[in-house]
Amino acid sequence: MSDEEFKALKKEVSQKKRIATEWASQIHDLVEDRLLSGYDELPELAQRTHQACLDWAEAKARLDRVDVS
Repeated sequence: MSDEEFKALKKEVSQKKRIATEWASQIHDLVEDRLLSGYDELPELAQRTHQACLDWAEAKARLDRVDVS
């Protein structure tokens, strides 16, 4: 893997982590500010947060495989 490809993969991992964190933040805000009026939004937010975490974990695993080699 070239240096450029490695940097792109590191950037992808960072972006996916940021996206997962943003979804988690939305859950946090809902729970803190409007749980009783917005609880019905939790399943969708949880699903999107979970998927974002899976996406990050997959990209991180690819990066870790490159890092070790």
